[in-house]
Amino acid sequence: MNRKDLTQGSILGNIMTFSLPYILAYFLQILYGLADLFVIGRYCNVDSTTAVSNGAQVMYLVTCVVIGLAMGTTVKTAHAIGAKDNRRAAQIIGNTATMFLGLSLVLAVGLLAFRNGIVSLMDTPMEAVMGTRDYLTVCFIGIPFIMAYNIIASIFRGLGDSKSPMYFVAVACVVNIILDFFFIGYCGWGAIGAALGTTLSQMASVGFALFAIRRHKEVFDVHRHDFKPRWDIISGILKIGFPIAMQDGFIQIAFIVITVIANGRGLYDAAAVGIVEKFIGLVFIVPSAMLSTVSAIASQNIGAMQVSRAQRTMWYAMGITTTYGIIVAIVLQFIPDLAVRIFSDDAQVVSMGGEYLRGYVWDCVFAGLHFCFSGFFTACGYSIISFAHNFLSIICARIPLVYLASEAYPDTLYPMGLATCLGSVLSVVICISVYAWMSKHRKLFLLSLQAN
Repeated sequence: MNRKDLTQGSILGNIMTFSLPYILAYFLQILYGLADLFVIGRYCNVDSTTAVSNGAQVMYLVTCVVIGLAMGTTVKTAHAIGAKDNRRAAQIIGNTATMFLGLSLVLAVGLLAFRNGIVSLMDTPMEAVMGTRDYLTVCFIGIPFIMAYNIIASIFRGLGDSKSPMYFVAVACVVNIILDFFFIGYCGWGAIGAALGTTLSQMASVGFALFAIRRHKEVFDVHRHDFKPRWDIISGILKIGFPIAMQDGFIQIAFIVITVIANGRGLYDAAAVGIVEKFIGLVFIVPSAMLSTVSAIASQNIGAMQVSRAQRTMWYAMGITTTYGIIVAIVLQFIPDLAVRIFSDDAQVVSMGGEYLRGYVWDCVFAGLHFCFSGFFTACGYSIISFAHNFLSIICARIPLVYLASEAYPDTLYPMGLATCLGSVLSVVICISVYAWMSKHRKLFLLSLQAN
């Protein structure tokens, strides 16, 4: 196992060492999702593409909520490791497993019961209704495996190991691509084939992860009594994880609302927006990696009461993600159609998708800033701040502005893409204000950290 003490050594070196495997893992996870769209775009019609893109939005919402909750485990485990309290870390791992096993079963059964209503709420085009329902049915059955992978990955990252989760998702990615070509290309099963590939690849990834755990029993020194629920541990995990889950959930709900707005504009606009929403995940690899990197590194340092080192980690990460965002945004102004054409040969879908991407990609610059702030706030135990600024930005800016842009410009998706950025701008303003207050009241802030 690649466990690492993140409270020592070069800050920039720790960021690079931790983030690069995470970036690769995130890339593979995005590739894993994009493979569905790529293969189905090559072998099926636009209705199947729309079905998979709509279904994937719902599944990404589920995944985001799970990852958000799992962040509580990452932070609390990292705090224990930073404080050299291995027994506490074992109790956190055991309680995490117990809590999420129950949650996964409840979530799978509940979503299966309401899958028809979900398809209806999304205002799915009639041609894509059956495909969307089939896709969601299979994926909902696979929720326990989606949850298991993300929970195991969160534990490894809390221990300072970002390489092992990279291997887990690599297995899932390879298996998914092979199964996509078999189920969609060879068998001709369309959306349901894409869902089967996704679910079975998650099962393979979980199996590999469990094998890795068995190989490192000395690190995972977890005993049977550690699985007994303890409210102090569970509440500590939820205190951090629940606001993040709500935050990530609201962000994805915003994406779904935007998808609904696009669905109301017709099949081609819906397909274009669906493709770009998938592709943008690839663009957001570095900002997303910096959020998790700042959370993990800062958490260990805060556990060791090295607050200044945690702050410097945030600033270094912010410089990296801002530079990256500007470069990517400029490059994609010149090749947006090329990016969309990877997933669709339809000229109208490519044209509309290129317009949407040219506007949307500027969000990468501003999102990177508030992602780094969110990582630091989460490490401090104040994930509620991250939830608050994201909620306000979605309600006050992103959704209403996208809707207004859609109504005002029915013949182009470019203004809708630009409107998404303004939500992130509002988040950045809120984050700067909160951080300035924390810096001004440093003594009070340090006392609250000790209490957490």
